[in-house]
Amino acid sequence: MGRAKKVVLAYSGGVDTSVCIPYLKQEWGVEDVITFAADLGQGDELEPIRQKALDAGASQSLVGDLIKPFIEDFAFPAIRANALYEGRYPLSTALARPLIAKRLVEVAREVGADAVAHGCTGKGNDQVRFDVAIASLAPDLKVLTPAREWGMSREETIAYGERFGMPSPVSKKSPYSIDLNLLGRSIEAGPLEDPMVAPPEEVFAMTCSITDAPDASEEIEIRFESGNPVAINGQNLDPVAMIREANRLAGTHGIGRLDMIENRVVGIKSREIYETPGLLLLIQAHQELESLTLAADVLRSKRQLEMQWADLVYQGLWFGPLKEALDGFMDRTQEHVNGLVRLRLHKGNATVIGRSSSHSSLYVPEMASYGSEDQFDHRAAEGFIYIWGLPIRLWAASKRASR
Repeated sequence: MGRAKKVVLAYSGGVDTSVCIPYLKQEWGVEDVITFAADLGQGDELEPIRQKALDAGASQSLVGDLIKPFIEDFAFPAIRANALYEGRYPLSTALARPLIAKRLVEVAREVGADAVAHGCTGKGNDQVRFDVAIASLAPDLKVLTPAREWGMSREETIAYGERFGMPSPVSKKSPYSIDLNLLGRSIEAGPLEDPMVAPPEEVFAMTCSITDAPDASEEIEIRFESGNPVAINGQNLDPVAMIREANRLAGTHGIGRLDMIENRVVGIKSREIYETPGLLLLIQAHQELESLTLAADVLRSKRQLEMQWADLVYQGLWFGPLKEALDGFMDRTQEHVNGLVRLRLHKGNATVIGRSSSHSSLYVPEMASYGSEDQFDHRAAEGFIYIWGLPIRLWAASKRASR
Protein backbone atom coordinates (compact mmCIF):
# COMPACT_ATOMS: atom_id res chain seq x y z
CA MET A 1 0.00 0.00 0.00
CA GLY A 2 1.50 3.31 -1.05
CA ARG A 3 1.65 6.02 1.53
CA ALA A 4 -1.30 8.46 1.56
CA LYS A 5 -0.68 12.04 2.60
CA LYS A 6 -4.20 13.48 2.79
CA VAL A 7 -7.18 11.27 3.68
CA VAL A 8 -10.92 11.90 3.96
CA LEU A 9 -12.41 9.65 6.65
CA ALA A 10 -16.09 8.69 6.80
CA TYR A 11 -16.83 9.65 10.39
CA SER A 12 -19.64 8.67 12.74
CA GLY A 13 -18.28 9.83 16.09
CA GLY A 14 -18.05 6.30 17.46
CA VAL A 15 -15.03 4.63 18.99
CA ASP A 16 -13.73 2.96 15.82
CA THR A 17 -13.91 5.98 13.53
CA SER A 18 -12.50 8.24 16.24
CA VAL A 19 -9.52 5.94 16.85
CA CYS A 20 -8.98 5.82 13.08
CA ILE A 21 -7.81 9.44 13.21
CA PRO A 22 -4.71 9.00 15.41
CA TYR A 23 -4.12 5.50 14.02
CA LEU A 24 -3.92 6.75 10.43
CA LYS A 25 -1.48 9.45 11.47
CA GLN A 26 0.69 7.50 13.91
CA GLU A 27 0.76 4.03 12.36
CA TRP A 28 0.32 4.70 8.66
CA GLY A 29 2.02 8.08 8.41
CA VAL A 30 -0.93 10.04 7.06
CA GLU A 31 -0.17 13.74 7.35
CA ASP A 32 -3.65 15.17 7.09
CA VAL A 33 -6.94 13.51 8.16
CA ILE A 34 -10.17 15.26 7.22
CA THR A 35 -13.39 13.77 8.56
CA PHE A 36 -16.81 13.79 6.94
CA ALA A 37 -19.99 13.05 8.90
CA ALA A 38 -23.28 12.60 7.04
CA ASP A 39 -26.56 13.94 8.38
CA LEU A 40 -29.12 11.35 7.28
CA GLY A 41 -31.87 12.51 9.58
CA GLN A 42 -30.66 10.44 12.51
CA GLY A 43 -31.47 13.30 14.86
CA ASP A 44 -28.04 13.42 16.50
CA GLU A 45 -26.43 16.69 17.46
CA LEU A 46 -23.73 16.84 14.84
CA GLU A 47 -21.76 19.77 16.27
CA PRO A 48 -20.42 17.65 19.18
CA ILE A 49 -19.51 14.95 16.66
CA ARG A 50 -17.72 17.53 14.52
CA GLN A 51 -15.79 18.80 17.53
CA LYS A 52 -14.95 15.27 18.65
CA ALA A 53 -13.13 14.65 15.37
CA LEU A 54 -11.09 17.83 15.80
CA ASP A 55 -10.21 16.82 19.35
CA ALA A 56 -9.03 13.44 18.05
CA GLY A 57 -6.62 15.13 15.65
CA ALA A 58 -8.52 15.83 12.44
CA SER A 59 -7.36 18.93 10.58
CA GLN A 60 -10.89 19.56 9.31
CA SER A 61 -14.22 18.13 10.42
CA LEU A 62 -16.96 18.43 7.83
CA VAL A 63 -20.67 17.72 8.21
CA GLY A 64 -22.97 17.32 5.22
CA ASP A 65 -26.77 17.47 5.18
CA LEU A 66 -27.72 14.56 2.92
CA ILE A 67 -31.29 14.05 4.13
CA LYS A 68 -33.05 15.29 0.98
CA PRO A 69 -31.01 13.27 -1.55
CA PHE A 70 -31.14 10.27 0.79
CA ILE A 71 -34.92 10.18 0.57
CA GLU A 72 -35.45 11.37 -3.00
CA ASP A 73 -32.63 9.50 -4.74
CA PHE A 74 -32.33 6.37 -2.60
CA ALA A 75 -35.43 5.73 -0.46
CA PHE A 76 -38.03 6.55 -3.11
CA PRO A 77 -36.44 4.28 -5.75
CA ALA A 78 -36.48 1.53 -3.12
CA ILE A 79 -40.21 2.10 -2.57
CA ARG A 80 -40.86 1.98 -6.34
CA ALA A 81 -38.90 -1.27 -6.45
CA ASN A 82 -40.66 -2.70 -3.36
CA ALA A 83 -37.15 -3.53 -2.22
CA LEU A 84 -37.11 -6.11 0.58
CA TYR A 85 -33.90 -8.06 1.08
CA GLU A 86 -34.75 -11.74 1.58
CA GLY A 87 -38.39 -10.70 1.39
CA ARG A 88 -38.29 -8.79 4.69
CA TYR A 89 -35.65 -6.11 5.22
CA PRO A 90 -36.29 -2.78 3.43
CA LEU A 91 -32.59 -1.82 3.23
CA SER A 92 -32.75 1.18 5.55
CA THR A 93 -29.01 1.01 6.37
CA ALA A 94 -27.81 -0.34 3.02
CA LEU A 95 -29.41 2.54 1.10
CA ALA A 96 -27.34 5.09 2.99
CA ARG A 97 -23.93 3.65 2.13
CA PRO A 98 -23.67 4.49 -1.59
CA LEU A 99 -24.77 8.04 -0.84
CA ILE A 100 -22.10 8.46 1.85
CA ALA A 101 -19.50 6.92 -0.46
CA LYS A 102 -20.49 9.30 -3.28
CA ARG A 103 -20.15 12.35 -1.05
CA LEU A 104 -16.89 11.00 0.41
CA VAL A 105 -15.42 10.87 -3.09
CA GLU A 106 -16.69 14.38 -3.85
CA VAL A 107 -15.09 15.76 -0.69
CA ALA A 108 -11.83 13.99 -1.53
CA ARG A 109 -11.84 15.70 -4.92
CA GLU A 110 -12.63 19.08 -3.40
CA VAL A 111 -9.80 18.99 -0.84
CA GLY A 112 -7.27 17.25 -3.08
CA ALA A 113 -7.03 14.05 -1.01
CA ASP A 114 -5.26 11.03 -2.40
CA ALA A 115 -7.23 8.52 -0.31
CA VAL A 116 -10.47 7.94 1.56
CA ALA A 117 -10.98 5.81 4.67
CA HIS A 118 -13.71 4.22 6.73
CA GLY A 119 -13.94 2.44 10.07
CA CYS A 120 -15.82 -0.70 9.00
CA THR A 121 -14.78 -4.05 10.40
CA GLY A 122 -13.86 -7.10 8.35
CA LYS A 123 -17.03 -9.13 8.99
CA GLY A 124 -19.72 -6.60 8.17
CA ASN A 125 -21.59 -5.61 5.02
CA ASP A 126 -20.67 -1.94 5.08
CA GLN A 127 -17.03 -2.50 4.19
CA VAL A 128 -18.20 -4.14 0.96
CA ARG A 129 -20.63 -1.35 0.19
CA PHE A 130 -18.08 1.41 0.77
CA ASP A 131 -15.17 -0.27 -0.99
CA VAL A 132 -17.14 -1.28 -4.08
CA ALA A 133 -18.95 2.07 -4.39
CA ILE A 134 -15.71 4.04 -4.09
CA ALA A 135 -13.99 1.76 -6.63
CA SER A 136 -16.89 2.36 -9.02
CA LEU A 137 -16.80 6.15 -8.64
CA ALA A 138 -13.08 6.82 -8.21
CA PRO A 139 -10.86 3.83 -8.95
CA ASP A 140 -7.78 6.05 -8.61
CA LEU A 141 -8.43 6.78 -4.93
CA LYS A 142 -6.87 4.55 -2.29
CA VAL A 143 -9.29 3.13 0.26
CA LEU A 144 -7.78 2.81 3.74
CA THR A 145 -9.45 0.43 6.20
CA PRO A 146 -7.63 0.62 9.55
CA ALA A 147 -10.34 -1.10 11.62
CA ARG A 148 -10.18 -4.06 9.27
CA GLU A 149 -6.45 -4.38 9.69
CA TRP A 150 -5.40 -3.23 13.16
CA GLY A 151 -6.41 -6.47 14.90
CA MET A 152 -7.37 -4.78 18.17
CA SER A 153 -10.19 -5.90 20.44
CA ARG A 154 -12.74 -3.32 21.54
CA GLU A 155 -10.92 -2.88 24.85
CA GLU A 156 -7.59 -2.43 23.05
CA THR A 157 -9.16 0.06 20.64
CA ILE A 158 -10.47 2.14 23.54
CA ALA A 159 -7.07 1.98 25.26
CA TYR A 160 -5.36 3.09 22.05
CA GLY A 161 -7.65 6.11 21.86
CA GLU A 162 -6.96 7.01 25.48
CA ARG A 163 -3.25 7.21 24.66
CA PHE A 164 -4.11 10.14 22.40
CA GLY A 165 -6.44 11.93 24.77
CA MET A 166 -9.72 10.41 23.67
CA PRO A 167 -12.10 9.86 26.59
CA SER A 168 -13.21 6.30 27.27
CA PRO A 169 -16.88 5.52 26.65
CA VAL A 170 -18.99 5.52 29.80
CA SER A 171 -18.85 2.23 31.67
CA LYS A 172 -22.59 1.58 31.35
CA LYS A 173 -22.49 1.88 27.59
CA SER A 174 -25.17 -0.11 25.80
CA PRO A 175 -23.96 -3.54 24.66
CA TYR A 176 -25.80 -3.07 21.38
CA SER A 177 -24.46 -1.83 18.07
CA ILE A 178 -26.98 0.58 16.60
CA ASP A 179 -27.14 2.30 13.22
CA LEU A 180 -29.69 5.04 12.79
CA ASN A 181 -31.02 7.24 10.01
CA LEU A 182 -34.37 8.69 8.98
CA LEU A 183 -35.46 5.40 7.40
CA GLY A 184 -34.89 3.28 10.47
CA ARG A 185 -32.66 1.67 13.05
CA SER A 186 -30.64 -1.53 13.02
CA ILE A 187 -29.71 -3.16 16.34
CA GLU A 188 -27.30 -6.03 16.83
CA ALA A 189 -24.64 -7.50 19.15
CA GLY A 190 -24.71 -8.01 22.91
CA PRO A 191 -27.39 -10.43 24.12
CA LEU A 192 -29.00 -10.35 20.66
CA GLU A 193 -26.22 -12.54 19.30
CA ASP A 194 -28.14 -15.45 20.83
CA PRO A 195 -30.98 -16.00 18.33
CA MET A 196 -33.17 -17.42 21.11
CA VAL A 197 -33.04 -14.24 23.19
CA ALA A 198 -36.07 -12.02 22.63
CA PRO A 199 -35.14 -8.38 21.99
CA PRO A 200 -35.90 -6.32 25.11
CA GLU A 201 -38.19 -3.35 24.78
CA GLU A 202 -35.28 -1.02 25.53
CA VAL A 203 -33.72 -1.58 22.10
CA PHE A 204 -36.66 0.02 20.28
CA ALA A 205 -37.06 3.75 19.82
CA MET A 206 -39.13 4.38 16.66
CA THR A 207 -42.00 1.99 17.31
CA CYS A 208 -44.46 1.52 20.14
CA SER A 209 -44.86 -1.92 21.67
CA ILE A 210 -48.02 -3.84 20.81
CA THR A 211 -49.06 -3.59 24.45
CA ASP A 212 -48.74 0.19 24.54
CA ALA A 213 -50.12 0.82 21.04
CA PRO A 214 -53.55 2.50 20.93
CA ASP A 215 -56.52 0.22 21.42
CA ALA A 216 -58.40 2.09 18.70
CA SER A 217 -57.48 1.50 15.09
CA GLU A 218 -56.69 4.34 12.70
CA GLU A 219 -57.53 4.51 9.01
CA ILE A 220 -55.24 6.39 6.66
CA GLU A 221 -55.01 7.02 2.93
CA ILE A 222 -51.73 7.24 1.01
CA ARG A 223 -51.68 8.74 -2.47
CA PHE A 224 -49.04 7.86 -5.06
CA GLU A 225 -48.01 9.56 -8.29
CA SER A 226 -45.75 7.65 -10.70
CA GLY A 227 -44.99 5.21 -7.91
CA ASN A 228 -43.90 7.87 -5.42
CA PRO A 229 -45.87 8.56 -2.23
CA VAL A 230 -47.00 12.19 -2.34
CA ALA A 231 -49.82 12.63 0.20
CA ILE A 232 -51.22 11.15 3.40
CA ASN A 233 -54.84 11.74 4.33
CA GLY A 234 -55.16 14.38 1.61
CA GLN A 235 -52.16 16.40 2.76
CA ASN A 236 -49.42 16.80 0.17
CA LEU A 237 -45.99 16.17 1.68
CA ASP A 238 -42.48 16.61 0.35
CA PRO A 239 -40.40 13.40 0.35
CA VAL A 240 -38.68 14.03 3.69
CA ALA A 241 -41.92 15.03 5.41
CA MET A 242 -43.57 11.95 3.87
CA ILE A 243 -41.08 9.61 5.53
CA ARG A 244 -41.35 11.43 8.86
CA GLU A 245 -45.16 11.24 8.86
CA ALA A 246 -45.17 7.59 7.77
CA ASN A 247 -42.71 6.82 10.58
CA ARG A 248 -44.96 8.58 13.08
CA LEU A 249 -48.16 6.86 12.01
CA ALA A 250 -46.74 3.36 11.74
CA GLY A 251 -44.55 3.69 14.82
CA THR A 252 -47.48 4.86 16.95
CA HIS A 253 -49.32 1.63 16.15
CA GLY A 254 -46.35 -0.67 16.71
CA ILE A 255 -45.75 -1.35 13.01
CA GLY A 256 -42.29 -1.81 11.58
CA ARG A 257 -40.31 -4.18 13.82
CA LEU A 258 -38.26 -6.99 12.28
CA ASP A 259 -36.29 -9.77 13.95
CA MET A 260 -34.47 -11.85 11.37
CA ILE A 261 -31.55 -14.14 10.69
CA GLU A 262 -29.87 -12.46 7.75
CA ASN A 263 -27.35 -13.72 5.21
CA ARG A 264 -24.48 -11.23 5.07
CA VAL A 265 -22.43 -10.54 1.96
CA VAL A 266 -19.30 -12.00 3.60
CA GLY A 267 -20.94 -15.41 3.94
CA ILE A 268 -22.03 -15.55 7.58
CA LYS A 269 -25.47 -15.37 9.10
CA SER A 270 -26.24 -12.61 11.58
CA ARG A 271 -29.18 -11.86 13.81
CA GLU A 272 -30.54 -8.38 13.09
CA ILE A 273 -33.27 -6.32 14.72
CA TYR A 274 -34.72 -3.55 12.58
CA GLU A 275 -37.18 -0.73 13.09
CA THR A 276 -38.38 0.60 9.75
CA PRO A 277 -41.97 1.74 10.33
CA GLY A 278 -42.55 4.26 7.57
CA LEU A 279 -40.63 2.45 4.87
CA LEU A 280 -42.47 -0.84 5.43
CA LEU A 281 -45.82 0.96 5.49
CA LEU A 282 -45.15 2.78 2.22
CA ILE A 283 -43.85 -0.34 0.46
CA GLN A 284 -46.94 -2.30 1.52
CA ALA A 285 -49.25 0.42 0.20
CA HIS A 286 -47.24 0.71 -3.02
CA GLN A 287 -47.39 -3.04 -3.65
CA GLU A 288 -51.16 -2.91 -3.26
CA LEU A 289 -51.54 -0.08 -5.75
CA GLU A 290 -49.40 -1.96 -8.26
CA SER A 291 -51.77 -4.92 -8.01
CA LEU A 292 -54.45 -2.56 -9.34
CA THR A 293 -52.46 -0.72 -12.01
CA LEU A 294 -49.88 -3.13 -13.49
CA ALA A 295 -50.65 -5.80 -16.08
CA ALA A 296 -50.29 -9.36 -14.81
CA ASP A 297 -47.17 -10.22 -16.82
CA VAL A 298 -45.47 -6.94 -15.85
CA LEU A 299 -46.36 -7.48 -12.21
CA ARG A 300 -44.96 -11.02 -12.16
CA SER A 301 -41.75 -10.01 -13.92
CA LYS A 302 -41.33 -7.04 -11.61
CA ARG A 303 -41.68 -9.19 -8.50
CA GLN A 304 -38.76 -11.32 -9.68
CA LEU A 305 -36.60 -8.30 -10.54
CA GLU A 306 -37.44 -6.63 -7.23
CA MET A 307 -35.58 -9.39 -5.41
CA GLN A 308 -32.58 -8.90 -7.68
CA TRP A 309 -32.69 -5.12 -7.17
CA ALA A 310 -32.75 -5.58 -3.39
CA ASP A 311 -29.88 -8.08 -3.54
CA LEU A 312 -27.74 -5.68 -5.58
CA VAL A 313 -28.29 -2.83 -3.13
CA TYR A 314 -27.62 -5.04 -0.12
CA GLN A 315 -24.45 -6.35 -1.75
CA GLY A 316 -23.06 -2.87 -2.43
CA LEU A 317 -23.60 -2.79 -6.19
CA TRP A 318 -25.65 0.43 -6.36
CA PHE A 319 -23.42 1.96 -9.03
CA GLY A 320 -23.16 -1.20 -11.15
CA PRO A 321 -24.48 -1.75 -14.68
CA LEU A 322 -27.15 -4.29 -13.74
CA LYS A 323 -28.60 -1.99 -11.09
CA GLU A 324 -28.70 0.81 -13.68
CA ALA A 325 -30.51 -1.44 -16.16
CA LEU A 326 -33.01 -2.57 -13.53
CA ASP A 327 -33.68 1.07 -12.63
CA GLY A 328 -34.78 1.65 -16.20
CA PHE A 329 -37.27 -1.21 -15.93
CA MET A 330 -38.56 -0.05 -12.56
CA ASP A 331 -39.02 3.54 -13.70
CA ARG A 332 -40.89 2.47 -16.83
CA THR A 333 -43.35 0.37 -14.81
CA GLN A 334 -44.18 3.27 -12.51
CA GLU A 335 -45.61 5.67 -15.10
CA HIS A 336 -49.18 4.60 -14.33
CA VAL A 337 -48.85 3.67 -10.65
CA ASN A 338 -51.15 6.48 -9.57
CA GLY A 339 -53.90 6.37 -6.99
CA LEU A 340 -54.94 5.89 -3.39
CA VAL A 341 -54.51 3.08 -0.90
CA ARG A 342 -56.49 2.98 2.33
CA LEU A 343 -55.05 1.09 5.32
CA ARG A 344 -56.19 0.34 8.83
CA LEU A 345 -53.41 0.57 11.43
CA HIS A 346 -53.89 -1.40 14.62
CA LYS A 347 -51.65 -3.15 17.14
CA GLY A 348 -48.69 -3.93 14.89
CA ASN A 349 -50.69 -4.54 11.72
CA ALA A 350 -51.30 -2.44 8.62
CA THR A 351 -54.27 -3.94 6.78
CA VAL A 352 -55.21 -2.76 3.30
CA ILE A 353 -58.94 -2.06 3.18
CA GLY A 354 -59.26 -0.12 -0.07
CA ARG A 355 -57.50 0.97 -3.23
CA SER A 356 -58.44 3.16 -6.21
CA SER A 357 -56.91 4.67 -9.33
CA SER A 358 -58.97 7.07 -11.43
CA HIS A 359 -57.12 6.70 -14.72
CA SER A 360 -54.69 3.80 -14.28
CA SER A 361 -56.80 1.02 -12.78
CA LEU A 362 -56.94 -2.24 -14.74
CA TYR A 363 -59.79 -3.46 -12.54
CA VAL A 364 -62.97 -3.18 -14.65
CA PRO A 365 -66.09 -3.58 -12.47
CA GLU A 366 -68.28 -4.56 -15.42
CA MET A 367 -65.93 -7.44 -16.20
CA ALA A 368 -65.43 -8.56 -12.60
CA SER A 369 -69.05 -8.27 -11.44
CA TYR A 370 -71.42 -11.22 -11.02
CA GLY A 371 -74.41 -8.88 -11.03
CA SER A 372 -76.71 -7.77 -13.82
CA GLU A 373 -74.08 -5.37 -15.13
CA ASP A 374 -71.76 -8.29 -15.95
CA GLN A 375 -70.25 -7.81 -19.44
CA PHE A 376 -67.89 -10.79 -19.42
CA ASP A 377 -68.58 -13.19 -22.32
CA HIS A 378 -69.06 -16.46 -20.47
CA ARG A 379 -69.50 -18.40 -23.73
CA ALA A 380 -65.94 -17.50 -24.78
CA ALA A 381 -64.59 -19.48 -21.84
CA GLU A 382 -65.26 -22.86 -23.45
CA GLY A 383 -63.00 -22.21 -26.45
CA PHE A 384 -60.36 -20.64 -24.26
CA ILE A 385 -60.30 -23.65 -21.93
CA TYR A 386 -60.06 -26.05 -24.88
CA ILE A 387 -56.97 -24.27 -26.29
CA TRP A 388 -55.46 -23.69 -22.85
CA GLY A 389 -55.81 -27.33 -21.85
CA LEU A 390 -54.85 -28.80 -25.24
CA PRO A 391 -51.16 -29.44 -24.39
CA ILE A 392 -52.00 -31.38 -21.23
CA ARG A 393 -54.70 -33.40 -23.01
CA LEU A 394 -52.23 -34.35 -25.73
CA TRP A 395 -49.68 -35.30 -23.11
CA ALA A 396 -52.21 -37.41 -21.20
CA ALA A 397 -53.26 -39.16 -24.44
CA SER A 398 -49.65 -40.06 -25.28
CA LYS A 399 -49.16 -41.50 -21.80
CA ARG A 400 -52.24 -43.67 -22.17
CA ALA A 401 -51.14 -44.86 -25.61
CA SER A 402 -47.72 -45.94 -24.33
CA ARG A 403 -49.15 -48.28 -21.68
